Amino acid sequence: MAQPSRKNDTIEIQIAGERVTPLCEGALWWADQEMLVVSDLHLEKGSSYAARGQLLPPYDTETTLNQVEALCQTFRPQIVLSLGDSFHDRGAEIRLPEAATVRIQALTDAHDWVWVEGNHDPDPPKHLGGRAMKTLKLGALTFRHEPEGQTGEVAGHLHPAAKVRARGRSVRRRCFATDGERLVLPAMGAFTGGLNVRSGAFSKVFPDGFMAFVLGAGRIFALREKQLIPDEQHASVWRL
Repeated sequence: MAQPSRKNDTIEIQIAGERVTPLCEGALWWADQEMLVVSDLHLEKGSSYAARGQLLPPYDTETTLNQVEALCQTFRPQIVLSLGDSFHDRGAEIRLPEAATVRIQALTDAHDWVWVEGNHDPDPPKHLGGRAMKTLKLGALTFRHEPEGQTGEVAGHLHPAAKVRARGRSVRRRCFATDGERLVLPAMGAFTGGLNVRSGAFSKVFPDGFMAFVLGAGRIFALREKQLIPDEQHASVWRL
């Protein structure tokens, strides 16, 4: 398993020989390709829940777009790849506030924007710009929404989260999971949940173990699998 290298508060890791940088916001930066990767934005999840009677603050899309725009301003990517489940359901792009539509169109105009097909949003949002693909192959890496465990694969879908115990209490945070040959990104959406990386879904992707790169306040923490703890057995089942 490839060891990460750290420079100040930035960690660089290798996936199938390609050097990438996990970011505290939950995005991935690939400097050699000038590409920013975000995953599982689940835009308009709040309005989807509200339509079913579960009222949530209607600010998830705004919050998530704020993060994406800030990252684009910082890194000035040539390519922005949204790795599936960019929208929470098929009707989400229609429910988008006009201001959010304009912001997304500005992003897709400014960058080579790629929408990767997800299980929540199989239809490409044509009026928002960008181009839609099922998978994207670049260098040694293959980008898709649902992980299949292939070498060089970068995926989302599972919403990885790591749980650790320290000083008598447990802390749970979103994380990247990788074994040096493949990687799963955390969900970036404001209202997205997380699946514990010690669950069986991840052992299928990483049969020989993995490392978790946990999102902290202003830095990424690298933890080995044995340092992580599973959720309590009585915890409710989280659905993808």
